[in-house]
Amino acid sequence: MPRQPRSDVPRASGHARDTAAGAPLPIGAVVEVTGLTARTVRYYEQMGLLSPAARSSGRQRRYDPSDLERLHTIRDLGEAGFSLAEIAELLEDEAARERGRAAFYATDDAQVRMAILEAAQARYKRRIEGLDARIARLAALRREAIHRLALVRERLATEQHARDEASAETAVPA
Repeated sequence: MPRQPRSDVPRASGHARDTAAGAPLPIGAVVEVTGLTARTVRYYEQMGLLSPAARSSGRQRRYDPSDLERLHTIRDLGEAGFSLAEIAELLEDEAARERGRAAFYATDDAQVRMAILEAAQARYKRRIEGLDARIARLAALRREAIHRLALVRERLATEQHARDEASAETAVPA
C-alpha cells in the first residue's frame, strides 16, 4: 500500500486520490505529494536512486505509486541524516532482500535455501553494524553539544552576574 503523503506538505486535492488509485502522476503532482522539488526528483533518477520514470505520449515524466513510495523512503532517510550513498546502499539491501525472498520461495533445494538465508543474515549483520556505528557517532556529537551548551550557560550566568553587579553599583541610593 502506498505511503500517505505527509500532512505538512501541501498537495492538490485530486493527486492523493489519483495516487491511491494507482494512476501515474506527472512530476508536478509528485512534487506536491512528496514535498520534493522537480529538480531533486530528476537528480534522484540521474543518481540511480529512482528508476527512470515512464513517459507519457507527450514525453512528460509519469510516476506510479511504487515510485512515490521510493521517493518518500529516500526523503525520509535523507531527513534522518543518511547520505545519498548510504541511501543507495540501503535501497540496494532492500532490493537484495526482495530478490533473495523470491529465490528462496522459487526453490525446494535445502542447500540453496540455506545459502540464501546465510546471505540475508550477513546483510542484516552488516546493516546493524553500520547503524550501530552511526548511533555511536551521533551519541558522541550529542555529548559534545551538551558539553558546549553547559559552557554557554556558564558564560551566560557569568555575564548576567557581571551585568547585575554593574547595575547595582550605578544605582543611585535613595
